[in-house]
This record gives sequence, structure tokens and C-alpha cells, in this order.
Amino acid sequence: MQDYLVWTIAGFALVIIELMTGTFYLLVLGLGAFAGAIVAWLGGALLAQVVVAGIVALAGTGWVYRWHQTNRKAQGAFSNSLDVGQMANFEEWVNKPSGLARVKYRGSTWDALVVSGEPSAIHHALYIVGQEGQTLRVSTTQP
Repeated sequence: MQDYLVWTIAGFALVIIELMTGTFYLLVLGLGAFAGAIVAWLGGALLAQVVVAGIVALAGTGWVYRWHQTNRKAQGAFSNSLDVGQMANFEEWVNKPSGLARVKYRGSTWDALVVSGEPSAIHHALYIVGQEGQTLRVSTTQP
């Protein structure tokens, strides 16, 4: 089998797997494999193919890493949830001094960390400001 076909198959496999993960890292590795395929198709030696594929993959991986870091800082560490801004109803305190409570949201009970304000009564409206694992971060003021 020709070298460029091996690189192309590897590139397509990486891109297809990336479609299932959504991290973009495998996408840039797939682009690196396609760059290696182009060098192979142009008649470059195996070393040139590997070097070009590696350079493209490393540059792309660095770019994706920086993009993830920039977006994480811009959004805040815990504000990546689609539920931010939605209302939840206070049910009870689990540990009032540490701010842990139970809230009713989307028809089920969730653990929540009250990050600002203090609910005054049961069914008091709280607003989701983020999510940390399975624990909602809530506030009495709307974000």
C-alpha cells in the first residue's frame, strides 16, 4: 500500500473518532496525518512525512490547548453549564455553615452550594451560576 494511502486512512480514522469525542485534539492529529499524506503524495521521504505530520500535529495541539485555557478563563472555572441563569427552588439545608443545600430543579432534587446570599424560606428562588460535578452553584441574585 502506498504511504499516502496509509496517512490518509489514519487521518480519516482520527477525524471520525474526533466526531465522537468533541475535544478537537484528535482533529489536529488527523490534520497532521493529512499533511503527512500530502508530503508522501509529493514523493517526500518517510522522515519528511513524519516530521511534517509531527509539526502540524504539535502546532495544532498547542493551539487547541491555548484555546481551551483561554475559554476556561473567560467563562470562569464553573460557568460552563447550560443551566446557568435557570431558577431552582430551595428545599433544605444540608450543612448551613458550609453553604450546602438541597434544591429542586428540573423535577428532581440536587445538591447545591449557595455561593452568595441566603435563602429565607423553603421554595425560595435561587439562580444557578455554575456547576461543579453534580453539585449546582446557586445564588439568590440572578446572574
